Amino acid sequence: MDNQPHRTTPTPEQLAQHAGARRTFLKRSIGYGALLAAGLQGGGLLARAERAAFGAEARGLKILILGGTGFLGPHIVEAALARGHTLTLFHRGRTNPDIFPGVEKLIGNRDGDLAALEGDREWDVVIDTSAYYPRVVRDSAGLLRDRVRQYVFISSVSVYADNRNPGADETAPVGTIDDPDIETVTGSTFGPLKALCEQAAERAMPGRVTNIRPGLIVGPRDGTDRFTYWPVRVARGGEVLAPNSPDDPIQFIDVRDLGDWIVNVAERNTTGVFNALGPNGGTTIGKLLQSCKDVSGSDARFVWADAAFLTEQGVAPWSQMTVWIPPVGGSAGFSRRSNARAVAAGLTFRTVDDTVRATLAWFNEQPAERRENLRAGLDADLEAQVLEAWRERNT
Repeated sequence: MDNQPHRTTPTPEQLAQHAGARRTFLKRSIGYGALLAAGLQGGGLLARAERAAFGAEARGLKILILGGTGFLGPHIVEAALARGHTLTLFHRGRTNPDIFPGVEKLIGNRDGDLAALEGDREWDVVIDTSAYYPRVVRDSAGLLRDRVRQYVFISSVSVYADNRNPGADETAPVGTIDDPDIETVTGSTFGPLKALCEQAAERAMPGRVTNIRPGLIVGPRDGTDRFTYWPVRVARGGEVLAPNSPDDPIQFIDVRDLGDWIVNVAERNTTGVFNALGPNGGTTIGKLLQSCKDVSGSDARFVWADAAFLTEQGVAPWSQMTVWIPPVGGSAGFSRRSNARAVAAGLTFRTVDDTVRATLAWFNEQPAERRENLRAGLDADLEAQVLEAWRERNT
């Protein structure tokens, strides 16, 4: 495939629709400017005034999604289409290029090839699902700031400087990095780079940005298997190695709940910073594994090996004992972050059983080669060895 940007050729009807949308956008911009002049910024009076001004029009937004074809993106697209919005996807045309054939697609590259987004075309909202470097956000937000009213950036709870304090909210300090121009994503740079991306968006469009910080995103289409491991492993039955204690807290967000809520904040023009994680009220690794057993109907028997023993055996939290990290010391608050602000802004959660059921159903529809090669969790041989070592230790 060449590197030239591609645009779908508009029909006369689309051109007419665009002209009407431009007039609507300009009318909104005038009202928005007046509110800014009055100093009514942020997610309070401005958001309420805009919702009142837009009224039913919020059900017919023009939404530009940067990305939109991977894991989270398709769920945003499906939620937005179901609610009557008009979508444009901007992406490289490499991941699932044929997905959503009825949706307009602009082909380009976030990194240096934004030509397909140039011009005077407007959208109500841009949803940025795919940026890791502040330069990339600066370029896209700077290009679009005069042609959209809201920029929704998908960040991460990894932005926080530490995970020691249970109940920490969005005001907790974010991580920093010595070289803000570094463009190598590692475990130590990912979070600070995402924080810099948030800041780049806010500088480009002050008061008009929604920075969403999801925790572990789970559910259908997840290519990492960091959650999927548990429904699949428990469904297989037998003795299942489980981490530490069934009471250890965990947090995650179903991708369908996240997709729905992202569309919701676009409709309401909700701005600010939000931790997007759940389930509401929290849950535990024990409840998750029991849900996996109940949903699959397996004969799974859980063997809870303490964290110190797992470390001795070389079993890593998160990557092998997925979803879970020991809730002590520097990780005491990792799975206990506050989601109160997002819940107040309308984030809701389906049941854990629903998430498990949908994940397992999706996974079972994948090709055999994919089902036989989980990308996270313990392989069967290593699990058997660790279970045997645990038995020897406790006899």
